[in-house]
Amino acid sequence: MTLEIKNLSLNYGDKKQALNDLTLSANTGVLGLLGPNGAGKSSLMRILATLKKPTSGNILWQGNDIIGKPALLREELGYLPQYFGVYEQLTAKEFLHYLAGLKGLKHNDAERRIINLLSQFNLAHVADSPLASFSGGMRQRIGIAQALLNNPKLLIVDEPTVGLDPHERLVFRQLIADISKDALVILSTHIVSDIETIADSIAIMDQGELITHDSPEKLIQKVAPYCFEITLPREQAKAQQSQLNVSHSLRQGEDMTLRFVSTEAVPAKAVSRNPTLEDTYLYFVKGKEPAIEPVNTNIALEAV
Repeated sequence: MTLEIKNLSLNYGDKKQALNDLTLSANTGVLGLLGPNGAGKSSLMRILATLKKPTSGNILWQGNDIIGKPALLREELGYLPQYFGVYEQLTAKEFLHYLAGLKGLKHNDAERRIINLLSQFNLAHVADSPLASFSGGMRQRIGIAQALLNNPKLLIVDEPTVGLDPHERLVFRQLIADISKDALVILSTHIVSDIETIADSIAIMDQGELITHDSPEKLIQKVAPYCFEITLPREQAKAQQSQLNVSHSLRQGEDMTLRFVSTEAVPAKAVSRNPTLEDTYLYFVKGKEPAIEPVNTNIALEAV
């Protein structure tokens, strides 16, 4: 599966540029998409899902122009937007059958696929329950299931694990890994752990532009010389935190360890450490305010 994005731009009526001359290519596997709020990720995904036309540029799927001929992709496309709505009066099974019909699946084929997906996402016991009774996590699982109805060759998912518990996230990541053996999966998320173990490549965007695109291993290697940590008494650490590009912090009794990225001079007590994918994000998207928690947690990257 081959996707080529060439010089893609998107301008709004107020001349705001959501995408600026973006060029990117991807093949079978998982492409992780990271970037801060306003980076243009969701705009890119809506264009790839043939829901919006760009101002300029080309997109080739298997060598075919999908901007001029979107039908060439739609039969092979699965899409889960960040905000996924449902018809609450329908049962889970009725809803999936309705969407399967829109995708052109035959009834018997759809029935087998739906039963399999409901079981896979632990929803078989509520197959005949109205969606109005579903929790947020259950609705998210229905959203993922509908994206997989037609066994897509291009699967686009925006914030797919929001509302899922840790076990469900693990199941989802394994599912994506299995799908990506024969398909291209584009996964945008603010939960780094969702992509760091399954992504074949990672694209980092900022202000509508592609900042970098490479394998997770190569991206992490690039930031290795700039990753440090420092352990200080808690009050000193809190004062120091505002001056450092911190990716993670850890309380240790009366002390606090700050893990940070810096290309400049570092505090005297700082020592080198192994880099992570969070560090890669902070390195390539400089000057952005990292969304962090002060205790035992990974950085959360805002998704568009």
